[in-house]
Amino acid sequence: MAVMSAKAVNRATLARQVLLGKEAVPAVDVVGRLVGMQGQEAKHPYVGLWSRIDGFAESELDEAVRKHDVVRGTLFRGTLHLVTAADYVRFRVTVAPVLEAGLKVLGERGAGLEPEKVVAAAKKLLAKEPLTFTEVRDALQQQFPDVNERALGFCTRMLVPLVVYPTDVRWSWTANSRFTPAEEWIGKKLHQRSATKELVTRYLQAFGPATPADFQTWSGLQKAKPLFDELELETFTDEAGKKLYDVPDAPRPDADTPAPVRFLPEFDNVLLSHAKRERIIADEHKPAVFTKNLRVKATYTVDGLVAGLWTAGKKRGVATLTLTPFGRTLKKTQAELEREGDGLLRFLEPDAKSYELVTSG
Repeated sequence: MAVMSAKAVNRATLARQVLLGKEAVPAVDVVGRLVGMQGQEAKHPYVGLWSRIDGFAESELDEAVRKHDVVRGTLFRGTLHLVTAADYVRFRVTVAPVLEAGLKVLGERGAGLEPEKVVAAAKKLLAKEPLTFTEVRDALQQQFPDVNERALGFCTRMLVPLVVYPTDVRWSWTANSRFTPAEEWIGKKLHQRSATKELVTRYLQAFGPATPADFQTWSGLQKAKPLFDELELETFTDEAGKKLYDVPDAPRPDADTPAPVRFLPEFDNVLLSHAKRERIIADEHKPAVFTKNLRVKATYTVDGLVAGLWTAGKKRGVATLTLTPFGRTLKKTQAELEREGDGLLRFLEPDAKSYELVTSG
């Protein structure tokens, strides 16, 4: 069994994630190749696509959202993802067990909750018009006065197939967005048969080579090892002797392939989709990126690995990109960060009067 060095694993992952070189391809195609992008906040997928697509304009994703070609809804790991409409329809039933199991986190707050009755009532409410979850909770509380209102809302979010209803604002969705039934919005019925093997293949195409534990981390689905063994996959070992699986003929670039500087948004899936994340971030830097309140900070990569944090803002017409490196930055790398960072800043703040990059720490 061939051994893949840590750098070879890194380059393979970057290639699947469209992070070795920006490509001039449609945004919908990239969202599909990535099997979705975590979208807890509306802006993040836009930034992720800017870092991957040559000449990406936010209007392209806006149009895809308005045409219902991509949707934002609860899916993998029970979190909001931006996915193609086709993938939502295809995989919503596949990940349903993860969403159903999510109700366990309610604990005592779930006292008296009867999911089937709540789901039926929520579907009836949302069939009339898109609603915010505050409105959903308030309406359901009237019907189920003895049940915790948060439990009612969470049950609806996990068990009712919904997508976020877009509006005519920047990044397509407001912070307190309304939700609407997915099948009505997309115009297609959900596939009723689980497609777990297909999902494994799609995962490896986007994040491989990887282990069953990696797939479980990304999808939330458990007991994946038998699925991997049933598929016709290539196998490798990493430097620690761990068995890695991959789809045949997947891109596995030479370990010495250059990896340009890339800016990743908060919650980018490349940081969240493996049980162990040393392929993209050193263990020593994880505490700075993954916070105790479950946020994942915006990062930038150098030579394929997370090398620091970034934030952006605008004050009095001046847009500023602040970099917080984890170590010493070479002059050549600093110049590359400045070039790429200037483009990012102009994408984020197109109406700013001036732009500047600041390094802190």
